[in-house]
Amino acid sequence: MCVCGQKGKAMENMMQTLNKDYVKYAVFAMFAATVPIANWFISNVGTLCVENGPCLIPVGFGLLAPSGVLFIGLALVLRDWLQELTNWKWSAVAVLVGGALSLLTSSPFIAVASAVAFIVAEMFDLLVYTPLRKKGKHIAVLASGAVGSLVDSSLFVLLAFGSLEFSLGTTLAKIYASVAVAVYLYFKYKKRT
Repeated sequence: MCVCGQKGKAMENMMQTLNKDYVKYAVFAMFAATVPIANWFISNVGTLCVENGPCLIPVGFGLLAPSGVLFIGLALVLRDWLQELTNWKWSAVAVLVGGALSLLTSSPFIAVASAVAFIVAEMFDLLVYTPLRKKGKHIAVLASGAVGSLVDSSLFVLLAFGSLEFSLGTTLAKIYASVAVAVYLYFKYKKRT
């Protein structure tokens, strides 16, 4: 973009602000949408669908997890990104919106378990991420993702299916997303130093 005097500089600043606003609203929407999408996957997509239970996918080491885990791992990372673009208050509101969408769009047994697990786990994620981000975003993403994954996985499978049978596989699959982003952030910020 050509910067031609005061008007050019003002236009450039306005475009940067608009782009940042667009991104934060897009991340907010993507984050809130992960829960209903994950819930739909749990009931409809998997390599094995258990009668009166979840559709499952392999996640490694012989473990299976409900297929919605693909999107909840993403949710943990999107929440952290939203906080970086805005603040923790935006993240807290997005958590509540995602929980409400879950209640409105999913079958009752999945919706309640999903909303409760999502809200509790994302609040734990928020509480871990916020103080650790000063030590390094890669550390904050990894630690908050691990805590959020464990809380969400345990609560969800217990509430939805009355068992912790799939919690280990679900936790592992969610941690994959956090590890991938943590590695990316580590190398991104390492280049700058």
